[in-house]
Amino acid sequence: MTHTSRRELLMLLAAAGAGASVPAWSEEQRKLLPVDTPGIDHLDVSVPDVEKSTRFYMGLLRTALHAQPFRGGQRYFVLLGTLPENRAVGYIAVGAASGRPTMIGHFCTSVAEWRRDSEKIFAQMKDAFAAKGFGQFPGGGGFGGTFNDPDGNEVQFLPSPDTLVTAAVPSDLVPWNQGLVTPRRLEYAQVRVSNLDRALDFYRLLYGKESARNKKDATFKFRNGSYLKLVAASYEYGNAKSRIERFGIRVDAFDKAAVAAAVATLGGKVTGGEGAVLRVQDVDGIEFELVPG
Repeated sequence: MTHTSRRELLMLLAAAGAGASVPAWSEEQRKLLPVDTPGIDHLDVSVPDVEKSTRFYMGLLRTALHAQPFRGGQRYFVLLGTLPENRAVGYIAVGAASGRPTMIGHFCTSVAEWRRDSEKIFAQMKDAFAAKGFGQFPGGGGFGGTFNDPDGNEVQFLPSPDTLVTAAVPSDLVPWNQGLVTPRRLEYAQVRVSNLDRALDFYRLLYGKESARNKKDATFKFRNGSYLKLVAASYEYGNAKSRIERFGIRVDAFDKAAVAAAVATLGGKVTGGEGAVLRVQDVDGIEFELVPG
């Protein structure tokens, strides 16, 4: 048996390297799915009267308000924390429905190096979705990438950390910091899906393996403490439609009875909530929870 010396081996490797290029997949096709995300940063609600809805949230939450001109009106941003110098803060965007249904429009999970990798991520999503039998993925919007899941629910990717848009400036629509509850961040988004198994096939491609799963729902937990919950549609009259059906806001401890009374005064409705949690419908019937902790 012939033995190759260390010197000969090094020469062979050098010669091989001189005539070979770096494989294309080392950079252009490196794996970017599941995405590197801290979690859910913001969401938006689509409503018929943006001022009315904004007044409800500002009357309930002790926070600041920003706004930007949008399609001939104003789009409001109810902040879920103090706005730092880098503008990295969670928020609820309140926008005009403009003929669309009243609804939670989308949730956003920001993505590390999104500016650099957005095109490659969408390309890999396209291939992955096709391989799983979801059909032709239409892609997204690049830097401010929005896209739909197979049920039509909208997801957004933005650069991490997610920041309040620079066009948004302080708004004096209502006085600031007058509410009873101090918000800290988004706690969760809950999505009702038509087929839980197929929805999991889709969302696993984006976020990896779910943290918990049973017959009726599944949960993806994120680094920033937020989570995404998928719930199987019951296929009963009025309940089968897929949608982003609820969200949660992490808040400081509050007086549950006093806040429940304030919700009614502001035009909303208390619909439940276990323990210290309060479940609410806003003035448009959009459901959310205040989660102390």
